[in-house]
Amino acid sequence: MEETVIGIIGMGLMGKMYARRLSDAGWRVHACDMRDRFEALKEEFSGNEKVVIFEDGYGVSRSSDYIIYSVEAETIDKVVAEYARATKKHAIVGGQTSCKAPEMAAFERHLPSDVEIVSCHSLHGPHVDPKGQPLVLIKHRASQKSFDLVTRIFSCFGSEQVHLSAQLHDRITADTQAVTHAAFLSMGTAWCANNQFPWEHSRYVGGIENVKCNITLRIYSNKWHVYAGLAILNPSAKQQIRQYAESVTDLFKLMLGGHKAELQKRIKTAGEAVFNATKRQEKPLLLSDEVLDRFSLGKVPKERTPNNHLSLLAMVDCWWKLDIIPYDHMICSTPLFRLWLGVTEYLFRKPALLDDVINVAIEDNTFRSDDLEFTFAARGWSECVSFGDFSSYRDRFEKIQFYFAPRFPEATRIGNEMIKVIVEKT
Repeated sequence: MEETVIGIIGMGLMGKMYARRLSDAGWRVHACDMRDRFEALKEEFSGNEKVVIFEDGYGVSRSSDYIIYSVEAETIDKVVAEYARATKKHAIVGGQTSCKAPEMAAFERHLPSDVEIVSCHSLHGPHVDPKGQPLVLIKHRASQKSFDLVTRIFSCFGSEQVHLSAQLHDRITADTQAVTHAAFLSMGTAWCANNQFPWEHSRYVGGIENVKCNITLRIYSNKWHVYAGLAILNPSAKQQIRQYAESVTDLFKLMLGGHKAELQKRIKTAGEAVFNATKRQEKPLLLSDEVLDRFSLGKVPKERTPNNHLSLLAMVDCWWKLDIIPYDHMICSTPLFRLWLGVTEYLFRKPALLDDVINVAIEDNTFRSDDLEFTFAARGWSECVSFGDFSSYRDRFEKIQFYFAPRFPEATRIGNEMIKVIVEKT
């Protein structure tokens, strides 16, 4: 392996994953985190001769040829401002945040002019095998030679490399992640408000419900800032999260009012626009009944409890209102987005099932309280994001996280199996 040294500033879960993957491939890695974690990190990586832990980012910046800032989007400007002046001459610098607008602004504001900029973003979590997953590379201010070096460095991940601009990256991640996260965050909030563990109720076990429960718990088992930065700092995300809340509210009002014809027309119009049955009817579904039933946190009942699937109907309505065709972004999608697309597609490409859902939405009042809490939750998350308040976002997230924490290990295990299946199929 050549003598290039890779620096990592920020050794959270993703930073550690990067350090291990790169060092296992033979690259030398210089890394650091906050100063109070110096000794613990030294001990953790003491058996890896390829990884050298520094006390702070000054040492990493001075000694590394390609420096990756793996920090929260909220703090990227502050961290870059502190260590930029120590950057090795003619080095390459990049970031691993999920929102590139503030990241690029920080680099342009603080880095010396001789430093090149090539950023990255692994579109998966730290516990997912990067092989076959999308890895975005952004050649923002760099020679082709430097970009080729970064490409070669990351080849050891086995990821599907996607080359985008920072602006297009943020637009696509808003399309594929921001609204998806909002839907699952709202489900968790509604279940918590109703004091429910959904896998203990027959309505939420089996089929589509398995995806809802497992992915909601998977999201809440992660760090709050993973989702806050993307939602609050991404220029495109606020509009999309607001539209999702509006779609939930509009559809819920139609259900409450018993306006079946209007509800049916709106849902069918949205479904045709997003899934365009004439174009996709020959293609197999992303998820099958067998796959959906395989991954359950509870015992699958013999008879399914009817559900109006407000969260799914609102998602397709939101995509329609925003003129988003989700299949256009599959090359740059996360496993969670592909699962969410899989269940929405499953519902909308089965006409009889969709008709049953519409009938339940109008005629069955059994779960109106659940739908009401879900509507409140969707609007609440939208307002939180629109205010741009990280502290409020964290408080809301961690309250629900604490509620569901006992089931995180099992949900993570099952979620990993689900993701493996969806990756194989897409």
